[in-house]
Amino acid sequence: MNLEKTVLSILKARGYRDESEIQEFISDKPQKTYDPFLLLNMEEGVDLVLSSIENDERICIYGDYDSDGITSTAIMLEVLSFLTDNLSYYIPSRFDEGYGLNMAAMEKIKAAGVDLIITVDCGSVSVDEVEYAKQLGMKIVVTDHHKVSEKKADCILINPTQPECQYPFKALAGCGVAFKFCQAIAGAAGLPKSAYNSTLDLVAVGTIGDIVPLIDENRTLVKYGLKALNSGKRKQLAALMDGIDLEPGKVKAYNVSFGIVPHLNAAGRIKEAKLGVQLLRETDDENLALKVERLKECNKERRRIQDETYNLCLEILKEKYVEDEFLVLELDDAHEGITGIVAGKIKDSFKKPTIILTPTEDDCYKGTGRSVENINLYELLKENEDLFIRFGGHKAACGFTLKKKNIGELRSNLNSRLAEQASEHKNACDLEGKADICLEIGEITEALADQLDLFEPVGCANPRPLIEIRGNVIRSASIGNHGQYRKFTLGDKGASINCVLFKNTERFDHLSENGNLISVVGYPNVQKWNGRNYLQLVAECVKE
Repeated sequence: MNLEKTVLSILKARGYRDESEIQEFISDKPQKTYDPFLLLNMEEGVDLVLSSIENDERICIYGDYDSDGITSTAIMLEVLSFLTDNLSYYIPSRFDEGYGLNMAAMEKIKAAGVDLIITVDCGSVSVDEVEYAKQLGMKIVVTDHHKVSEKKADCILINPTQPECQYPFKALAGCGVAFKFCQAIAGAAGLPKSAYNSTLDLVAVGTIGDIVPLIDENRTLVKYGLKALNSGKRKQLAALMDGIDLEPGKVKAYNVSFGIVPHLNAAGRIKEAKLGVQLLRETDDENLALKVERLKECNKERRRIQDETYNLCLEILKEKYVEDEFLVLELDDAHEGITGIVAGKIKDSFKKPTIILTPTEDDCYKGTGRSVENINLYELLKENEDLFIRFGGHKAACGFTLKKKNIGELRSNLNSRLAEQASEHKNACDLEGKADICLEIGEITEALADQLDLFEPVGCANPRPLIEIRGNVIRSASIGNHGQYRKFTLGDKGASINCVLFKNTERFDHLSENGNLISVVGYPNVQKWNGRNYLQLVAECVKE
C-alpha cells in the first residue's frame, strides 16, 4: 500500500520507522505474538491444571467484577470446558467483598467441593488469602497482570509484570494473560487452535475495557478480536450489540469502550456481579434477551448515579481543594460502584490526578484513583504504602483501603510529591489539544481520512491521530437537541472544510466571534448520506 506522506510522518513520530514495523502495524493480519511458555511458571501451571483435569478434580475460576475480569472468567471457562465439565466460577461482590481474593470466599469455594482455584485478573498480592486457600486443602494458580509487590502470593503465579519474568511484552490485560494460559493448556492437551482462538472477541473486549496499551501483542489480539466480534458469531455479544444499537461489521475500539464495556461493567457497579458472566454464557435466546435488558437497566441506573456524584464533586471543589495539584475528595454518601468513573471524569475536567474516597466500616475509607498522562499513580501510592491497609493498581488507576485518620497525611504527601514533579504535571496538562501534525486545510482529503483508519484500534498508547488546521470561521450554527454543539466551516487560502464540535463550545463561541484566525485540532472522517460522501473534521478542541 502506498501510504500518504502525512500517515508516514505520524507513524515515524510514534516510533514506527522500519518498513517491517510499519507493515506489521497496518496489516489486517498482524503476526506479533509470543510463545505463552515464555511466561514465568507457565509450564508448572499447565501441568497442575491438566493433572487436576485427569483426576476429575473440581476447578473454580475466580474472577473480578469489571469487564476484564468478566471476559477473563468466560475465556477460561470456555476453553477448559473442552477438557472437563467439573467447572465453576466465582465473582466477588464489589460492595461486600471488594477486589481480589478474600477469606470468606475461600471458605465458600472449599465448601462447594473445589480442589483447584484459578484466579484471573487478580490474586498477585493476595498473600494471606492464598495461604488460607492452601490451608483449606485447595491448590491455586494465580493469573494476573497487576503490579506485584515485594511480598507476593506463594503459589504458581503467572503474571508478566513479575521482575524475573522474561516475557517480551509486559502490558497484557488480565484477559490477555488468561488467553495465553488457555493457549498453553490447549496446546499441551492437543486441542485445536480454534479452541482458544474462538475467544479472541472476548479478549478484545476485556483488553479495550481495561485501558491497557493497544500496542505490540495487545494490538494483534484486539485486531483479530474485533474481526471476530464484527462477525456476529458469538450470539451473546451479538445480542448485546443489537440491544445497544451497535451494527456488526462496523464496531471499532471506540464502540467497545463506550458501548459494550460500560454495560458489562454496570452489573458489578449496581450489585449484580455475576450478571456479566451469566450473559456471556447464556445459550437460551429468551433468557439472553432478558439479561441484555437487565444490563441496559443497570447501565441506565449507573449513569444516573454517576451524574449525581460528579455534580457533588463539583460542589465540593467550589469550596475547597480546587487549588491542589492532586485532588483527594471524601464522599460520605457516594455509590461505591461508580467512584472510578467519576474520578476519571474529574481528572479529565481539571487535568489533575484524582482520588475519591468512600467510607466502609471500622473507621476505614476505600479509595479509587485515576491519573493524568506522565504521572505514575502506582509509584506515588507505593511511596505511601505504610498508610494503607491494602492497595494495588497500575500507572493510570489504583484502588486502596486506609484508616480515616490517614487521609489528611495522604493528601498532603501526594500534593507535596506532585509539587516536586511540577514540570511533568504541566507537560501532562499541555497534552490537551496536542496534534500529531499541522496541515493546510486543502491537504485534508477523503484518501487521508481512509488511511488514518489504519491506526485502528486506537486507544491507550495508540491514540487517534489528531491534525491541527488554521483558518477563519466562515459560518457556524448551533446543533443538537438543545443547541449544545457547533457545526462550522473553516476556510483558508481558498480551501474550506466543515467541522463539528461536541465540547468546549463556549471557548469556540468566544474565539470565533471576532473573526480572527483560530486553530482547530481534530480528526477527519467521511460521512455517507444518500449515496454521497461528505468529508468533515471532528474537532477535539479549538485554540487561538
